[in-house]
Amino acid sequence: MFLTVIIDLFSRKILGWSMSDNVTTQDTIIAAWHMAIKSNVITEQLIFNSDREPQYTSYKFTNSLKSDNGLVKQSRSRKGTCWDNAVAKSFFKSLKVEWVYKHNYSFRY
Repeated sequence: MFLTVIIDLFSRKILGWSMSDNVTTQDTIIAAWHMAIKSNVITEQLIFNSDREPQYTSYKFTNSLKSDNGLVKQSRSRKGTCWDNAVAKSFFKSLKVEWVYKHNYSFRY
């Protein structure tokens, strides 16, 4: 299972998320992005920062960002720099420690 989240760096609020059994662009980041923009109307310019994984650099996703009235600028983490994704890494660590490791799950086959 793969979990994709979009986090507002100012409020630390999860704006969008998706769970998928694969890592395709459509089922991960695009699904999370659609959830984020459905409940949060973009009225001012913002920066979407991500790592350099193929889902975030794909033509399909970059075009999706460009279609939001030109208000979204994409930024990618620097190669080999862990600080750029510190907020996301912290979120996933908290999720695992506070929830995942404390529960038993049935696996999907």
